[in-house]
Amino acid sequence: MPKVQVNELTMNYDQQGTGEPLILIPYLAADYACYALQVAEYAKHFTCISVDLRGAGETDKPDGTYSTELFADDVAAFMQAVGIQQAHVAGLSLGAATGMWLAAKHPEKVKSLSLHSSWTKTDPFLKAVVESWQVMAKGLGSVPEMVVRGIFLWCYTPELYASRPDYIAALVDFVKGRPVQPLDAFMRQSNAVIAHDSEAQLGKIVAPTQITFGRYDMVTSTRFADPLKQNIHHAELVIFEGCAHAPIYEKVDEFNQVTLEFLKRHSG
Repeated sequence: MPKVQVNELTMNYDQQGTGEPLILIPYLAADYACYALQVAEYAKHFTCISVDLRGAGETDKPDGTYSTELFADDVAAFMQAVGIQQAHVAGLSLGAATGMWLAAKHPEKVKSLSLHSSWTKTDPFLKAVVESWQVMAKGLGSVPEMVVRGIFLWCYTPELYASRPDYIAALVDFVKGRPVQPLDAFMRQSNAVIAHDSEAQLGKIVAPTQITFGRYDMVTSTRFADPLKQNIHHAELVIFEGCAHAPIYEKVDEFNQVTLEFLKRHSG
């Protein structure tokens, strides 16, 4: 995979497809490949550039305090380093939180913004959930094991587990086949999730924005829908029925169709 020097770290990324640039920002503990099921469709229309955030994948994992604002600064510097003046920006969960900061601080760089399973500011419930993942990761001594035993249960509905056990097993294998995130890097990334607060930034976002949630998501539930839609100009809201925190895996075809329609509508 290609790498580039930004903000005193080496940043890893993947590029596929042709068309206007679309930057995909991963969620907590994930690397660029987490959007493989989207890139398969998106790359028919866009140049898909999926990055590894600081602390994950094959990007460097320096010490220090991480924040969603810092991740956004890294992505902005990445864009400059590879010569992208403006791009569509999309992310789920931590990726969306990072995208918010990017669009607020660097509005000229963001042509459209796609915020999936996002939130404005970490509340006590979300903080407790992420802290439980931290405890589990420490106890298991393995971030991938924590992801499949802990985070998965918040990402998918009981119905998916019951109806498609082979698919869940394939998702487990996928996670375990990716570069292993060290425990200390996970702690720094997850602390950034806990500290996230973009409430004062939302009014600075000028790019057309698509906000999506899974109907049964509890982590970043629709409790965040109104604060996002009411405070971001030119925002539209989509709720995916029958799925939880990760519609990108639970309703793949519907998710791709709806999000690609938005992206294509704001291209050109």
